[in-house]
Amino acid sequence: MNIKPLGDRVLVQPSAAEEVTLGGIIIPDSAKEKPLRGKVLAAGNGTKDEEMILKAGDEVLYGKYAGTEIEFEGEKYIIMRQSDVLAVIA
Repeated sequence: MNIKPLGDRVLVQPSAAEEVTLGGIIIPDSAKEKPLRGKVLAAGNGTKDEEMILKAGDEVLYGKYAGTEIEFEGEKYIIMRQSDVLAVIA
C-alpha cells in the first residue's frame, strides 16, 4: 500500500454493498446504502494528545458521513479520523 495516513487518521477499505432485490426488482448501485463497515488498511502514528488504538487489519464500523472518499489505482477508500470510527468488530 502506497498510502500512509498521518496523525490520527486511518485508511479504510469499505465492505462491498449488499445486493438487494425486491420481487425481481434490482436496485441500482446509485440507490444502494453506503456500507458502514470496512477494514483498516493503514493507520497513522497518532498525535501527542491522542494515542492510535486502531491498527491494520481491524474490522470497523463508522458513521454514514465519516471521512473523505478517495480513489487510488481504481479502488475506493475512505480516509477518516480515528474518532470517526464507532466500533471495532471482534
